[in-house]
Amino acid sequence: MISYNNKTFRPIQNSENGETSSETLFVYRQDGNILTSEYSGGNIIKGHLIGIVNAEGKIDMRYHQVNKNGEIMTGTCISTPEVLPNGKIRLHEEWTWTSGDSSSGNSIIEEQ
Repeated sequence: MISYNNKTFRPIQNSENGETSSETLFVYRQDGNILTSEYSGGNIIKGHLIGIVNAEGKIDMRYHQVNKNGEIMTGTCISTPEVLPNGKIRLHEEWTWTSGDSSSGNSIIEEQ
């Protein structure tokens, strides 16, 4: 299993309907197969996520965040890992808002 514990990630790509940007920093913590993260930056004042990591390192997560408009936004995400030649992790994410317009998108975040 991939360990995400104490790793930091930043988005390198996001769909237009997403709120994260290269200014958003995710700090991951992992205990067994349970993953948590706090994140902020860019359009996001504060966010949290919780997820389950499977044996291949894929993450099934739920997130909630407060954006600069003062709105609470929530969603679901499946993140699929890619280990880069330098050993860093890149996560390919497919997400769906469970608030707002309920739209979906894709993003990529990379270990810092």
